[in-house]
Amino acid sequence: MKRLHSFILKSFLGPLAFTFFISMFVLLMQFLWRYIDELVGKGLAWTVIAEFLFYVAATLVPMALPLSILLASIMTFGNMGENYELTAMKAAGISLHKIMRPITILVIFISITAFLFSNYVMPVASLKTSSMLYDIKRQNPELILKEGIFTTEIKDMSIRVSKTNKETGMIYDLLIYDHRDWRGNVNVTVADSGIMDISSDKSKMELTLYSGNRFEEVKQDYREKRKENHPTRKLSFKEYKTSIDLPGNKLKRTDENRFRNGYRMLNLKQLESRKDTLLVELKEVKNDYAHMLTNRSFFKKESKFYRNDSIKKKMLLAKTYNTDSLFNTLSTEDKLYSIEKSLLDARKIKDSARQKQGEFTSKMKWIRKFMNEWHRKFTLPFSCLIFFFIGAPLGAIIRKGGLGMPVVISIVFFIIYYIISMTTERSSKELIMTPFWGMWLSSVVILPLGVILTYKAANDSPLFNIENYIDFFKKINPAKLFKKKDA
Repeated sequence: MKRLHSFILKSFLGPLAFTFFISMFVLLMQFLWRYIDELVGKGLAWTVIAEFLFYVAATLVPMALPLSILLASIMTFGNMGENYELTAMKAAGISLHKIMRPITILVIFISITAFLFSNYVMPVASLKTSSMLYDIKRQNPELILKEGIFTTEIKDMSIRVSKTNKETGMIYDLLIYDHRDWRGNVNVTVADSGIMDISSDKSKMELTLYSGNRFEEVKQDYREKRKENHPTRKLSFKEYKTSIDLPGNKLKRTDENRFRNGYRMLNLKQLESRKDTLLVELKEVKNDYAHMLTNRSFFKKESKFYRNDSIKKKMLLAKTYNTDSLFNTLSTEDKLYSIEKSLLDARKIKDSARQKQGEFTSKMKWIRKFMNEWHRKFTLPFSCLIFFFIGAPLGAIIRKGGLGMPVVISIVFFIIYYIISMTTERSSKELIMTPFWGMWLSSVVILPLGVILTYKAANDSPLFNIENYIDFFKKINPAKLFKKKDA
């Protein structure tokens, strides 16, 4: 039996490793395609890119691991079914449950590891990814002079070249606008050709220009600015050298504490603490607003007079007024004024309450993200178990190995799970569903499918035998269904 268990585990571990790295590669390419514009042309060192992709890959594990378990389990049991290995084991008196037992124990161990990874590693990886992505987005692009286009990557400079010779490094027909003195286009350089050299640390650009002119508008006294003439200085040169400071391509790292309070950067204990803190803050804001409405809207004048005396304030709140009698004592003009004033105050209170309700809803949606993330720590390991109990019996039923049918079936089931998960999670964020159902409904929907498939596979049910379904529908006689009963 030990040799059989070893054989089953080896048959599963190979496809699992293969499908996991394939899934990670596909998801990583999808991420790079999404942020390709932020990464290209920044002159980043390969070590920075490798570090960034490593952290990104770590954040993609929750999506790649369940998919790889589903695909590997279908491939493993499909191969054993196609090669009649399952048939031989069952003929020897070994049930499907015993065949699945070693892989089940392994998947349980993977699920526990996935929980620990989600709780301790994922927050750190998410923090590093968010921090580095923010720094990369702020990184100045690498200096590239394109023909016929003004390059504005250099601060306070604008350069245009008509032609570049990549073999000799010569650039021709240069036009340079120098804005470093913050006076507009008052410093212009035109040159027939030139050579551009970048320093080793990429902090300076040494520019040597040939056969050109430099035009500079002379700075005038403020009393002479009203005059129509604008004196200009012209400098002709055969060779002119200048040095321009470059922004540099060294990545400037931001303090990670700036992103540490994000809901994806916290573990279970921190999420619980942060959620309780936010709920207490929201409750205090609501109480303060209710207190403000009571004091300013219902007891406007008297509350100002009694606000420093708690005893008189309690007496004030305990007062009862006969509003009809008070209103009838007023003159017609005062009645109209009081009605208009009351309507105006009511509209203001309504608008204020509507605005505050929007703020409270926004705060509650933010709190929901922490609550959803708390549940996500558990849905990842649970989804690994569910997908195994779907893939293993499904592979035993369809009896097809390789990457053909298993890939198609795996993608279909995973897309169904992913669509349900994303839809319900969004509903939870929009306060339509509770966090529990928003994060667990997809698992609850998929779980019965795993139970049914396991039962069918254990009893050798021909679930995907089309001929059985055709025979079933042939037995149905439409004439009997619509036959009139005798009176």
